Amino acid sequence: MKNQVPLTQRHDLRANSRIFCPYFWAAFLFSSMAVSPLAREAHGDPLSSAAAGSDTAPAASWVWRSGGRLNDARLNHTAALLPDGKVLVAGGADQRGPLASAELYDPATNHWAFTGSLHTTRQLHTATSLQNGLVLVAAGQSDGLLSGSAELYDPGSGSWTVTGSMNTARQWHTASLLQNGMVLVTGGLDSSGYTVSAELYDPGSATWTVTGSLTFARAYHTATVLASGMVLVTGGFNGSSVLNSCELYDPATGTWTATGNFTARWVHSATLLQDGRVLAAGGYNGSFLFSATCELYDPATGTWTGTGSLITARAQHVATLLSGGSVLVEGGNGNGYLASTEIYNPATGSWTAGGNLSIGRFLHTATLLGNGRVIVAGGNHGGTAAEPKAELGGRLP
Repeated sequence: MKNQVPLTQRHDLRANSRIFCPYFWAAFLFSSMAVSPLAREAHGDPLSSAAAGSDTAPAASWVWRSGGRLNDARLNHTAALLPDGKVLVAGGADQRGPLASAELYDPATNHWAFTGSLHTTRQLHTATSLQNGLVLVAAGQSDGLLSGSAELYDPGSGSWTVTGSMNTARQWHTASLLQNGMVLVTGGLDSSGYTVSAELYDPGSATWTVTGSLTFARAYHTATVLASGMVLVTGGFNGSSVLNSCELYDPATGTWTATGNFTARWVHSATLLQDGRVLAAGGYNGSFLFSATCELYDPATGTWTGTGSLITARAQHVATLLSGGSVLVEGGNGNGYLASTEIYNPATGSWTAGGNLSIGRFLHTATLLGNGRVIVAGGNHGGTAAEPKAELGGRLP
């Protein structure tokens, strides 16, 4: 099949029993049901106030409530905020394998509803909100095959159209929206293993072109667009070792240059702060142990400095920049599936505990809504099943 290649090797972190749970081929259902905003307000829901979106109050005032229930339980999916404030969740996998279904979360009703399905089932893909309001979904894994196909979601019609295919099928890659409107995809796993290849998607021509290759092959890394427009790629894994190297991509020249190294880590998070620095948090370290260490990258000097450590060592968590400039870390894997959340204060360089999710989870998504709240959806919470429950987080007034 065009743009798909067999997975001749199992490049899946979950196969490593020292770190990950078994694969998820068993299903179960939860009895939690969505609760409307009006019903929550009538019962004194602390998220009913507009002040709940602020992140200037103490971290302990962050609380979680039901965010409804996905129609399809899923993990390894993507989530993208749409211009109208809704959240698009696409693909992923459940006990049946990769999914083609997609759903919309409406913050006004706290409910999920199906929208048009993808043309291709996929998990471990990327989703990027484009400047024209469409959402680009690219690559991933489909029914045991690596995919190079890409699709565009139109919020106006609720449908997907096939767009140009990538030159290299891959999974566990990154995708970044550049300031010029193009999308940069880097690294990941292709049919030969860990790759250095990078590609650019042009929404104007709906085509992909090869751009400069990474210096080091890597997957499970991060890519962050800096205020300057350059892209910072950090860490990852190359099949034999955890990487401490970091690289900068210059969209003007299509080339990569080395920048300062940090503490080797993979499946960590990297968040662009409001002051232009980048916060790297957690992940697995070079000894394949959960890490609590955190570092700050200064684009002006190209160097990393240590900052306060996470309260709980974790990997495969999600980090969300809140509207007030703090960083919220949710869930992840840390000698068990974590329900705990933590909030980083850039002014003090320290972490404080936030409210706990109702269940521990990883391989989930977390999306900042226009009202300042955060919707966490899907993932795995232990055992071998995908999760249908979503949770909505916000500050107490």
